[in-house]
Parts: sequence; structure tokens; C-alpha cells
Amino acid sequence: MRRFITRRLLLSILTLAIIIVIITLIPNLAPGDPARKIAGGTASPERLQAVTESLGLNKSVLQQLSDVVSSTIRFDFGDSFTRPGTSVTSLVTVSLWNSTKLVVFALVLVLPISIAGGLIAAYRRDTWLDRVIVNAGVALSSLPEFVVGVLFLALLAVPFSFFKVIADPPDGAGFFTQLQFLLLPALTVLTVYFGYIARITRASTITSLEADYARTAFMRGLSTWDVFRKHVLRNSLVPTVAVVGTQLGYLFGGMVGLELIYNYPGLGRLIFDAVDAADYPVLRGGVITVAIIYMVATLSADLIIAWMNPRARLSLSEA
Repeated sequence: MRRFITRRLLLSILTLAIIIVIITLIPNLAPGDPARKIAGGTASPERLQAVTESLGLNKSVLQQLSDVVSSTIRFDFGDSFTRPGTSVTSLVTVSLWNSTKLVVFALVLVLPISIAGGLIAAYRRDTWLDRVIVNAGVALSSLPEFVVGVLFLALLAVPFSFFKVIADPPDGAGFFTQLQFLLLPALTVLTVYFGYIARITRASTITSLEADYARTAFMRGLSTWDVFRKHVLRNSLVPTVAVVGTQLGYLFGGMVGLELIYNYPGLGRLIFDAVDAADYPVLRGGVITVAIIYMVATLSADLIIAWMNPRARLSLSEA
């Protein structure tokens, strides 16, 4: 197990190093003069020189890489170009907190409903209920999140005042008020991810139900609930945990369309605005933060799988 964790950490560090190299090279490879784009076409030579030094473009690529690595370790990416005097760390922290609230609320809805749907479909295999869950899941999964978001705005937010067009709650809003503002984005994530997670849970549950240990449990006279609870559920949820772990990075940084539709100041929106404004310090801080979240999420998923599955734990201890 220790060697497995060490190997995964080294692989994660290598992945982060590749991302740092790419994000450092972007200002050097971008068409045109990044300093000119940021400072404006009428900027004085002194202003251009100052922006160039702020970007670090007056240094060698190796020195730029060293600076980015140092800033990543300290989690200090300097100040934003588009918001002078505002540190990138503060912007990323606020956006990360907003994304965390949305992701946690969405997962609270998505996981129980999707897993329950997959378990029911597996238990009622080849019945009309199974076909309804599977076909509905496939149809919903084929819809892009921004399409579902627009539909929810038109069908729910416009006619019903309870649903909010903008997901960003006012300052000082209470817990339930914040949930009310986040409800439509969370329902959008549920709609898009329900079929994906339900089908994976269904397939793994069918495999578990056909295993010898499940058949033996049924022959011993255990109830269906006891068989699912003691023998099937833990093994059938292993692929679901793996999927959720790999999708967390996307949920934090990739839901740009969703955050734009609902005008929500999450991490994906911050990165999108940074790209649009050529705000390289913010872009750098946002992308590296998402990469770190992805690394932590996938490693945590592997450890949870090892805890849930004794065979995986044994293979990891031998690795």
C-alpha cells in the first residue's frame, strides 16, 4: 500500500509538472505580444516594459518555470492584471469556495438518486422499470449541461419565482437561501450525471448479483435488503467511486457553460474570464488549483476503493 501511494504521488507530481510547463509556455507561445494585449494598444513603452516584467517574459523559460514552481509551492501567484492590487490567491480562494458549495450540493443530490436508480434497475433487470431508467439515463446524458441549464431557466426559473435565474446568492444569505439559489445548477448536474452514474452502478450491481457469494447469501435465506447491504453494495459501488473521483476535477473547473448561464462565480468562470482577458496570473493560479484538486480526488478515490474492496487492498499491499 505504501509503495502504491508513493507511486501515485510521484505520478501526480509528474502530471502537475507537465501542467506547470504548459501553463508557463502559454504567454511565450501566444500569438502577438501578451504585454501589448494586456496594456492596450496605446500603452507607453514604460507600461509595456512593466507588464513584460510582471509576466516574467524578460526572463528565460527555465527561470519562468522556477518562478511558477516556487509560486505553486507557496500558493502565491502574484496580483491580477485586470484587478490591480487584488491577489490571485484571494480570487482563487473565493471562487474555489463557491465551486465547493455547488459541487457538494450537487453531489448530495446526484449520488443517492443515481445510485438508487442503478440498484433498482439492476434488481429489476429486463423489466419495464429497468428499461425506463436506462433509456432515460442515456437520453439525459446526451444533453449538454448548458442546454439543460437553458431549459431549466425557461421552464422553471421564468414561471416560478422560487427558482432563481442567478445562482449567486446575496451577501449574508442564510444556509437555506443559498441552497435555493444553487438548486437549479445542482438539478442541472443531476440531470446530466444521473444516467452516467446509474448505468455504471447497474452494470457493477448485476455483476455482483451474479457472483457466487450473492447466490450463496440468497440460498441461505437472507432477505434482499441484507444481501444488498452485506454483500452487494460495497462491491457494486467501487466503479462509482472511481467515476466520481475522476469527475471531481471537471466539476470544479470544467462547468464553465453552467456557471456562465447561471452567472455563478465559480472556479471555471474565473478561468474563463482570465482566458478572455489574458490575465495570465489568474489563469495560472486557477488551472494549477484544478490540477491539484484532480490529483487529490483521484488518489482519494483509489484509497477508498482499496478500503471497500479487500481484493484491491490485497493487490495494493503486494504492489
